[in-house]
Amino acid sequence: MLQQPVNNNYIGGGGTFGWIDAAQTTVFISIISIVVGFSIGIVVGLARISRNIIINGIATVYVEILRGTPLLIQIFFIYYSLTPLMGLGGGLESATISAILALSINSGAYQAEIIRGGIQSIPRGQLEAARSSGMTYLQAMRHVILPQAFRLIIPPMTNEYVTVIKDSSLAYAIGVMEITWFSTRVVVWDFEPITTYLFVALIYFTLTTFTSNIMRFVEQRFRIPGYMVGE
Repeated sequence: MLQQPVNNNYIGGGGTFGWIDAAQTTVFISIISIVVGFSIGIVVGLARISRNIIINGIATVYVEILRGTPLLIQIFFIYYSLTPLMGLGGGLESATISAILALSINSGAYQAEIIRGGIQSIPRGQLEAARSSGMTYLQAMRHVILPQAFRLIIPPMTNEYVTVIKDSSLAYAIGVMEITWFSTRVVVWDFEPITTYLFVALIYFTLTTFTSNIMRFVEQRFRIPGYMVGE
């Protein structure tokens, strides 16, 4: 059972569930969802450029469904339908796993489209040159096309990662004890909604700004000379 925090305990600790605990949950959910979503995005992104009609069709349906339905509905669907099938109950663990699954699957669809766009932005002549040098299709994709595509998609990936962090707030709807969920409890306890939600906005702003700066460093570190406008 949660203990009631007071204003001077907003930073957490002291044996009570506080802001730091809630922020750690938000960061944990976001990182796992981004990593799993990236793995999904690679597979689906490659499937989206496949010439196999069935593989391409399945990937297209996946992307369109996930992009065409609200993330909150996807979270509810997984929480109330899929987790019981996996033998999970209705507790906090089930809610957290459901939130991670929903965010990962949803982000995977968006990351797949980013990766597809990155691959298709590489001149086809490079793939043909790699194939003519004796590489198989997979070898050409692995050693020539994908390394360049991954460097080009860093800016749009930054936007997607920031979006995942902000969308993790929807996990509060199924009881995941993250920042937004905790803020609703604090408002009930302290009756200071403006101060509380300004503080919540500051936390999300700090997390997203930190993520953007890391990705900006990665972008500068791995940029392809001559591809960026203004160079």
